[in-house]
Amino acid sequence: MEGIYLKFYVSENHKHGGICVYEWLLERAKEIGIRGGSAFRAMAGYGRHHRLHEDHFFELQGTLPVEVGFVVTADEAQLLFDVIAAEQLSLFYIKLPVDFGVTGDSGG
Repeated sequence: MEGIYLKFYVSENHKHGGICVYEWLLERAKEIGIRGGSAFRAMAGYGRHHRLHEDHFFELQGTLPVEVGFVVTADEAQLLFDVIAAEQLSLFYIKLPVDFGVTGDSGG
């Protein structure tokens, strides 16, 4: 099946609606019917502000990047973008074309 690998990059302490943005993204995706998603905490990284964040710096605890990824159809991606836009969130993302499926899947 053809689709999109959709990834968002957020700071682990970035909050929206009282919860971490990575949790918010996972919850909204689940609510709109996206079949699965994952959040991965980085060991180190930097973003548009060019500040390096690393796991071993105590004073930067809670500022590491989190990658939130979904494999979705084009329609599901658009639906998630619509939900994000309605909340006026500004999030960095990437979209990559992907072929996906399940090994041994007999259609059931």
